[in-house]
Amino acid sequence: MTALVILTVVVIVLLVAGLAFYLYWTGTLLDRIGANLEECAEEVRTIVGHAELIGPGVGHINETGGVVAGALPLLYGMAEEIVADVTPRPEAPEVPEPVRPASGTRRSRLQDAVGYAPPR
Repeated sequence: MTALVILTVVVIVLLVAGLAFYLYWTGTLLDRIGANLEECAEEVRTIVGHAELIGPGVGHINETGGVVAGALPLLYGMAEEIVADVTPRPEAPEVPEPVRPASGTRRSRLQDAVGYAPPR
């Protein structure tokens, strides 16, 4: 009976020690998380300070961006015209080459089936 009591006390001491270690480990993790959150809060305060300075000018920035975005198609068209005018073109040959399909001469198997051979 005494061995059973001693074993029970040992198991309870080990359980309490395990829980104490777990709580210590969780406390350290929560301390680190708290420190990181405090640092993040400082960064957010800095960003808010910068945003308060920039805030009044955002309307003007958006208006200017809208004007620029509206002018982009016109500017793009003008740039294409400039490039087309400046790009050198090769001289056209005196005798133009006949137009040929890119895939070459087509051959129909239907004509072969009926025994027709086109003149070459």
